[in-house]
Amino acid sequence: MKLLSVNVGKPRPNPWKGLSATGIDKRPVEGPVAVAAPGPKGTGAVGLASDRVYDVKHHGGSDQAVYAYAREDLDGWESELGRPLANGFFGENLTTAGLDVNGALIGERWRIGPDVVLEVSCPRIPCATFQGRLERDGWIRRFTEAALPGAYLRVIEPGDIRADDPVEIVHRPGHEVSVALVFRALTREPELLPLLPTAGALPEEIKDLVGRRTTV
Repeated sequence: MKLLSVNVGKPRPNPWKGLSATGIDKRPVEGPVAVAAPGPKGTGAVGLASDRVYDVKHHGGSDQAVYAYAREDLDGWESELGRPLANGFFGENLTTAGLDVNGALIGERWRIGPDVVLEVSCPRIPCATFQGRLERDGWIRRFTEAALPGAYLRVIEPGDIRADDPVEIVHRPGHEVSVALVFRALTREPELLPLLPTAGALPEEIKDLVGRRTTV
């Protein structure tokens, strides 16, 4: 298991949400990239140096510090879409190889390179910016059906990462709530919501949402 690339955003206009810019256009970068916890949502800060988000209401902050997507899943989308998808095209900071990103458990921890430890926090929920990026009508629906959302991670131990760094799973919690299961519960399969509270590492806003949706 390893990083194929570390990807940092290039600001571009965002007509799909009516915002001044979006950071979804991420490109692989050379050399080490510093990773640190960005603090609470609302500032635009994320975990990678020289990167940021512009929809500060919905993105960024410590629970969404780093976004990872598997190269294997990008390859599957390439086949379906009939177009090449470069590392970073889905807006991911980390493009991985050999790692089951969607099967990762909430609270699972990954050591990347010698220093950095990240913790799986929640799935990515697709938005209008993502659909606009793909230039494909119905993309949000299709992405949701596939339930291959990729994982947001929080920073536990900061440091530098770079392409080709090994990834090691150093902790797996004692529950079965995966990134994909949380995504399915929050989108198309609300009957799964009662399973989520066993994952204590879920962001508080998701725990609150689950509580509201499951209150009789």
